[in-house]
Amino acid sequence: MVPECQNWPPFPALIPGLQVPDFSSCHDNIIGKSSRVMVIVRMLLGIGNNLHGDDGIGNYIASRFRARGWISLDCGTMPENFTAVVRRHHPEVLVLVDATDLGLGPGEFRSVGEDQIEEVSIGTHNLPLSFLIRYLAESAGQVIFIGIQPGHLGESEGISPAVTAGAEQFIALLAQNRIPEIKSFKGREKRDERGD
Repeated sequence: MVPECQNWPPFPALIPGLQVPDFSSCHDNIIGKSSRVMVIVRMLLGIGNNLHGDDGIGNYIASRFRARGWISLDCGTMPENFTAVVRRHHPEVLVLVDATDLGLGPGEFRSVGEDQIEEVSIGTHNLPLSFLIRYLAESAGQVIFIGIQPGHLGESEGISPAVTAGAEQFIALLAQNRIPEIKSFKGREKRDERGD
């Protein structure tokens, strides 16, 4: 049984209208002693520039994704500005999503290992994503980077239909907690040898 708490402050600068309970002062007195209630948090950081076509796919996903137990943040091109939020909440799972050059069809996505991020990054960020992930790994149970292949990166607003379709597929997998089903990026040389 979860105790009733009176302290429900708004969660600053995250999802408009979302309130996250502060359970730090809650106690379960039913068992005769006080015990803290643990809140499990999962977090999504959407990264990108929505003024450069499909580079805004991370922003698109962050603005559309809603699921119980998840906090979704649109980080724009400066995800390093959101490290304090991650460090404060220590999510069990932290997913970062961004447009990356995977050499696949537009809208296809893969889980990319930290050692391969610089190989596929399209470089619209102030801080290398591999550095950011190493830094955030200290504050999260698991950090997963998802790259989505863009189709068009020129100066334009809006996401192309193929990339939007891929994003919606990714959002569905995430909402259903099916992250392990996302294929891993194997690198260009290995993929090309197999003909994938």
